[in-house]
Amino acid sequence: MRILVSGASIAGPALAYWLTRHAFSVTVVERAPALRRTGGHAVDLFRPAVHISEKMGVLPRIEERATGTHRMTLYPEGSRRPVRADLSKIFRASSDQHVEIMRDDLSEIYYDATRDDAEYLFGDSITAISPDGEVQFENAAPRRFDLVIGADGLHSNVRHLVFDDETRFHASTGAYLGVLTLPNVAGLDGDLLLHVGIGRTAGMYGARHLGDARALFLFRSKHELDYHHHDVPRQKELLRGAFAGMHAHVDRWLDELDRTPAFYFDSITQLHMDTWSQGRVTLVGDAGYCPGPALGGSTSLAVLGAYVLAGELARADGDHERAFPAYERVMAEHVHGSHAVALSAAKTLIPTSRLGVRGLAHGARLISALPAGPSRALLRLTTKSARLYNSVTLDDYPPSPATSADRSDLGAK
Repeated sequence: MRILVSGASIAGPALAYWLTRHAFSVTVVERAPALRRTGGHAVDLFRPAVHISEKMGVLPRIEERATGTHRMTLYPEGSRRPVRADLSKIFRASSDQHVEIMRDDLSEIYYDATRDDAEYLFGDSITAISPDGEVQFENAAPRRFDLVIGADGLHSNVRHLVFDDETRFHASTGAYLGVLTLPNVAGLDGDLLLHVGIGRTAGMYGARHLGDARALFLFRSKHELDYHHHDVPRQKELLRGAFAGMHAHVDRWLDELDRTPAFYFDSITQLHMDTWSQGRVTLVGDAGYCPGPALGGSTSLAVLGAYVLAGELARADGDHERAFPAYERVMAEHVHGSHAVALSAAKTLIPTSRLGVRGLAHGARLISALPAGPSRALLRLTTKSARLYNSVTLDDYPPSPATSADRSDLGAK
């Protein structure tokens, strides 16, 4: 059985791993000419994704590439005294297991685990998908697949091709995210510097193995911002306007906008779809149920979705009419929970009032000051994220000998 996966970031390679483990023949198509190494930002793997990565045999590599960020210095806007907090304690309190890793590093690790068993087509993109599985590409000759899976992110090409008026699924949180790569002149190693004000938060961190640093910007806007997601000069202009005069640290980070080798900007948007499947096509990760970049544990959700989708396809012997609904049933509660976590996180990380700024600072100080046991108990009682991540149980999907695919078919038309 031949399956085409669109997208080679994180969800795509993770899905390819589990599909090939269940003996499906997999092709992954990626628009970029090679595996993306564009700077990226740190992503979180919480307990479910950590366990899945362990099952994949790649957890040691992930832990080797972990950012090691464990200290936070938080500057409430207008206050002279910073708050210092133990980030590792906060993360441990919110999830039994947690690893922070750069997105590009995680993508590479998952790709390395699959490249010998799955076919990768770089520098190409899907242009049309017919109901019978005929797929047209920008460059490659047409090919027929039994199933097509969109793992191509918030701006999914597959979703755009298959679902009518797909923009109706977008639900803006009113917040925006910017990330840029810049020199680590402060020598940050395991440290996060965070400036928090009303409606805006800016941070900088450095990973010990990177050699450079990342600046992260989160802000709110009362009105939807006017920009195109490919108009980088306009995005940088908006970022400068949102953070002007916040702090000398932030001004220096913004000075790097015209020199940065890597820049990312987007709205923090959620996707709400009644179904992620249509005919032979389904969606996984941010392409189908993005909870909001940088807020809702979208990376962990994507890894979990890939694992469940492949497992349900194997359990149904490749019958998508049984597997797709089962996949959606299993993931529904997790997706709903992640959406709620993202909205809650947005309120906390991008405060809407002076009281909210003080509350974030005092909360970080309190969790950091308490012993590990009480701090963990407090966070689990008061945060949706702790309840979500620690409640997920993984079903076991052993390889099914009934699956009719043969890896020797890989790449056949």
